[in-house]
Amino acid sequence: MAAVLLASCGGEKIYLASDFGIVPNTGKDMTKAVAAAIETIKNECAAAPAQLLFEAGEYDFYPDSANVREYYISNHDQDNPKRVAVVLEGVKNLTLKGGGKDGARTDFYMNGRMLPVAMVDCENCTLDLIGIDTRAPQITQVEILENDAENGIMTYRVAPYASYKVVDNRLVVYGCNWEFTPSWGIAFDGETRHIVYKTSDIGVGTHSVQEVEPGVIRAHWNDARLKPGTVVAMRSYARPTPGIFVSQCKNTVLKNTVVYYAEGMGLLAQMSENITLDGFQVATRNNERYFTTQADATHFSGCKGKIVSINGLYEGMMDDAINVHGTYLRVVQRLDDNTLVGRYMHGQAYGFYWGGAGDSVQFVRSDVMEITEGNRVVEIAPYDKEQLAGCKEFRIKFEKPLPADIANGTYGIENLEWTPEVVFSNNVIRNNRARGALFSTPKSTLVEYNFFDHTSGTAILLCGDCNGWFETGACRDVVIRNNRFLNALTNMFQFTNGVISIYPEIPNLAAQTKYFHGGNGKGVVIEHNVFETFDAPLVYAKSLDGLVFRNNKVVQNEDFAPFHWNNRRFFFEKVVNVTIEDNDIEGGFDESKDVKYNN
Repeated sequence: MAAVLLASCGGEKIYLASDFGIVPNTGKDMTKAVAAAIETIKNECAAAPAQLLFEAGEYDFYPDSANVREYYISNHDQDNPKRVAVVLEGVKNLTLKGGGKDGARTDFYMNGRMLPVAMVDCENCTLDLIGIDTRAPQITQVEILENDAENGIMTYRVAPYASYKVVDNRLVVYGCNWEFTPSWGIAFDGETRHIVYKTSDIGVGTHSVQEVEPGVIRAHWNDARLKPGTVVAMRSYARPTPGIFVSQCKNTVLKNTVVYYAEGMGLLAQMSENITLDGFQVATRNNERYFTTQADATHFSGCKGKIVSINGLYEGMMDDAINVHGTYLRVVQRLDDNTLVGRYMHGQAYGFYWGGAGDSVQFVRSDVMEITEGNRVVEIAPYDKEQLAGCKEFRIKFEKPLPADIANGTYGIENLEWTPEVVFSNNVIRNNRARGALFSTPKSTLVEYNFFDHTSGTAILLCGDCNGWFETGACRDVVIRNNRFLNALTNMFQFTNGVISIYPEIPNLAAQTKYFHGGNGKGVVIEHNVFETFDAPLVYAKSLDGLVFRNNKVVQNEDFAPFHWNNRRFFFEKVVNVTIEDNDIEGGFDESKDVKYNN
């Protein structure tokens, strides 16, 4: 029986991990011992709050003894089953707390391809002072030693942590349960750690290679932009698992927790209510690696209640710091006047709960992204399978009759019940690929006191897409204030038309008669921010009713040469009710030159 101490705070039970044989710095597999501890606590503390306290140090987990689960995880590869290190399922009022008595962080190390932490159907659960990492990342870091661009020959050193072999003149990287040849990469400046200017995604020299000496590879690789000292993160586009998976949970808190590496998102939360990140980080460890996650730092799919991310650090990830959205189903069949079949469309988003009886929904025409009448779900059930897990289609019965042309191939369905408020405040976002922060929710969104430092693409994106990613939805009330933006747009990625880009995906904008974003008298307010930029574009917006840009400061620098195709400060396509006033723009503001309308 584990020793139990009664804490002075509200009678919370504290279980010592060491009493279950869970001890740090041994290199031994702790998977089964942690599972046993969680099961004991779950049985003994069904209602009372409890804490499982880990000493500071390193704990190892191995795939051979992992918990095997079938999880369908939004925006990830749907390869099942998953091997999971730490599983919380149906748990209430439990905190996994690291640091022991000295308050240092407790690190969970994966030894192979695994899902580190899964929280499913939990309530009032917290991770505190936990670090998540791997012994062998699937991203392989190399340093350019020599670049003979004239002859297309590059010599590079492979990072010491990486295991590799040369097979048929091909570089193969591997771990205990995976191997592949990297095909793409991201280049970092070796000194500043910024993504190298105007490189974006690059092909890498992993074919026609030879080993010059242990750890040193010479390759047929022609890219004059990669100077000696450049660090390249070689990778694939696979994203099998996030670092932390939260599904159908309520009141989840991640406090002072760090994801150093994940072969997907750092955190993926889906169909959950109320999530707070306080001091959460996706960060490099001791500056040894330049990269962190294979995709977004944090990603919220179909959540509700309130999402709060404060005091965080997000760096080196291969996608965005945060992405908040729902998922459109496409209407593929009309069964009767009140019933249809809706389908998950994207290959990385299906097989999980989408909604239930009583949920309020609205329809959108994907060609023009116009929202039509709302409705309410009466019944919903899997249609292509008997069970929810793995299903792609739902049979949905509605309260009111459906439009006659609902199954013409252009209608999507958005679940308004599963849309959150968002507070994104006092975070640092730096040195990452693609974009800074993405928000697609009709509820209030506050973005304030953040530092967007060399995000490489757009710093903030308001999107909405029922054609490719199928990520909802329209933004009604967004406030962006008191942020600092430093040298965004050093590279071009999808949706990167301005430092702030309001860019719903609309195939037929000319035929659109309504506006997608805004429209409720609030829209988007951008105020009291500082933009430090080497190029022109500040705000790009499409299909927006209501934009205020006021009391901002714009500082022009010469850190990089301007190159963006958009040479206007403000570029608006089908945008109305715009106010630009009381800004301090270095070099002055000339509306005839700095603002362009395509309405």
